[in-house]
Amino acid sequence: MPLPIETPAVLVDIEIAKRNIRTFQGYADAHGIRVRPHIKTHKLPQMAELQLEAGAVGITCQKVTEAEAMVDGSERINDVLITYNILGTPKLNRLERLNRRIALAVVADNETVIDGLSGHFADKVKPLRVFVECNTGADRCGVGTPADAARLAKRINDAKGIEFAGLMTYPPIAGEAKVQAFMSEAKHLIEADGIAVPAITSGGTPSMMHAAGAPVATEYRPGTYIYNDRSLVSRGVATWDDCALTVLATVVSVPSEHRAIIDAGSKVLTADLLGLTGYGHVLGRDDIRIDQLSEEHGRLVSDGPIGLTVGEQLRIIPNHACVVTNMVDAVHIVEGDEPKTIWPIVARGHVL
Repeated sequence: MPLPIETPAVLVDIEIAKRNIRTFQGYADAHGIRVRPHIKTHKLPQMAELQLEAGAVGITCQKVTEAEAMVDGSERINDVLITYNILGTPKLNRLERLNRRIALAVVADNETVIDGLSGHFADKVKPLRVFVECNTGADRCGVGTPADAARLAKRINDAKGIEFAGLMTYPPIAGEAKVQAFMSEAKHLIEADGIAVPAITSGGTPSMMHAAGAPVATEYRPGTYIYNDRSLVSRGVATWDDCALTVLATVVSVPSEHRAIIDAGSKVLTADLLGLTGYGHVLGRDDIRIDQLSEEHGRLVSDGPIGLTVGEQLRIIPNHACVVTNMVDAVHIVEGDEPKTIWPIVARGHVL
């Protein structure tokens, strides 16, 4: 029976999401690791509250406005790490206002960012905590050597208005050994300068159940784990039954025996491939491939008769759940096939 929901729509099975939260929190608790989930996947204060209730120590955000939206949306969100280099007076002004309200920390991987933070916070009553971001192999942001990490840690420690909070990394998949080696050496060098290293934070859903392989890290920041998606199933990290987020779509045309069109295109399913072929998995129909997207159309093909009818609803697990979240104004909270409520995505589009 079709769900009484206008399509295309994004559904989140709340019981699956809760189970995913409990699974990793249990692993982290067993290994003495603090959990600070990245909210980029859900952008919902309600989901963050579920993570905090399970035992998370705070949340991770990527942008200042995203953090503002989450804090404004819940009285329980009062400890935030923003894992992004922050530059420019407008952002620093917002950052300072947020720092007055909650326990806040940011990251930096260069002197320009550190000096900008220090210059802005030097005359403020409450200092800002700053982590040094380290590149342990993912080759995005981060200093490239432990010696560079120690140098920036000393610069932060000696600067006015800011405090050294520790080390942060977003590691490569299965990069526990690299994290352990890099962070252990950096920690040793920093402590040799007489500077304490309060925390070492790592993250990434694909390797989260191996986080204990880098015991030097005191904290872990998984994001996608709360929903999971096709990319994680393809890596063997999750199963289809672990995927809380699906896109509900309606078949609008069956122009041939082997082809059908749905009302969800790149504006909902996302064009992200993440190394995969096709644009999502149709639940219950392993024979169907979503081989082509335009903005409002998704093309489904099958080697055999596709067996779909106009008006039929399908549930699709997208390649990348995090991007899908940012494409719609709200998600429909369901339990199985039973709609429960609608949650507006309050941090959607907050990219500053």
